Amino acid sequence: MACFSAPLAVGIITTVCRKKIPAKYHIGWFNTLVWGGSAGLFIEHLISGEIVVYPPFLSAMANPADTAVMLAEILHIGVPMLLACIGVWAVMVYAANYLEGQAKATVKTRA
Repeated sequence: MACFSAPLAVGIITTVCRKKIPAKYHIGWFNTLVWGGSAGLFIEHLISGEIVVYPPFLSAMANPADTAVMLAEILHIGVPMLLACIGVWAVMVYAANYLEGQAKATVKTRA
């Protein structure tokens, strides 16, 4: 229904604040993960009819009883998806910074 909204919200925030985040954190990688995942889920929900082109746009919001189900989906699917993106990004950043440090150490020992 709206599980893509959790990573989408964080993606909007990190995209707006990306210039304030140091380059060593490779925030572009994180943005690619969350925007790509959100876009994929958005398209899937659009195809399945969970997102419509007329208000209220999310089919679950047409019936107030379905709103609780939608919020539960965001909590149980969207948040774990966001946490998975954060985990993958953290491993990528750690590996990149580790390898960069190793390369610098190798250059210093040869000089």
